[in-house]
Amino acid sequence: MHESLEVTITARTALVGGGAAGIGYAVAARLAATDHRVVIAGRHEEPLEKAAARLREQTGAEVGTLVADIAAADAAAALGAMSASYGPADVLVLNAGGPPPGRVLDVTDDAWRAGGELLLFGPLRLARFALPGMAARGFGRLVFVTSTAVRQPQPDLAVSVVLRAAVTAAAKLLSLEYADQGVTVNCVAPGATDTQRRRDVLTSRAARTGASYAELDAADTAQVPADRPGTPDEIGAAVAFLASADASYVNGTVLTVDGGRTETI
Repeated sequence: MHESLEVTITARTALVGGGAAGIGYAVAARLAATDHRVVIAGRHEEPLEKAAARLREQTGAEVGTLVADIAAADAAAALGAMSASYGPADVLVLNAGGPPPGRVLDVTDDAWRAGGELLLFGPLRLARFALPGMAARGFGRLVFVTSTAVRQPQPDLAVSVVLRAAVTAAAKLLSLEYADQGVTVNCVAPGATDTQRRRDVLTSRAARTGASYAELDAADTAQVPADRPGTPDEIGAAVAFLASADASYVNGTVLTVDGGRTETI
């Protein structure tokens, strides 16, 4: 963990999972730029420290790091240790990398279990730890970063589709349980976004189908009315809004950020 920060009264503390790169980094940058004390979490210390240094230079904000695997059974203990150094999390952004691609019946039991720990059980452990404190303080923002594949499933992303759908249901239930205590629980569902995850998925499809990466990239982009993938910063902006005081009456919802691609209303 990075050296302790002096906790101020006015700044709220935000913990962002997967904050070293991609959407997590963009979320952290947005929150750091809006008067949050930010802690970015991930499994590997070196990329976290490099990302934290960039965020400090970019925003001038207080930024710490938490080396932790949110899929691990002891992740909540790591969150407790973070609270001792930076203060308890007022904003908790549960963002994790996607599991390997695969169709429903091709996914092994072990892969389902690993995906469950990463996408469902780990995040719920952290929510179980953080939400009572948020309620006691009368303010909290819990944001799950999921995927539009929950609403418009992609056959070769079975683990992500199934387990993120469970996360979405859990988020709705939590929003009802804590709605009268100053706490909101929402999901942000990104569509095609220019991240390493998207590149990995397209590479996997190319290997499976024999199509070229360029062909698959073009076909995927053609399904987006905006005619381009989103940027991590656009997802970060949506999360930052839900984390703000301005979103105090937005609760139990799924904010879709996909350039209009999802076909359902």
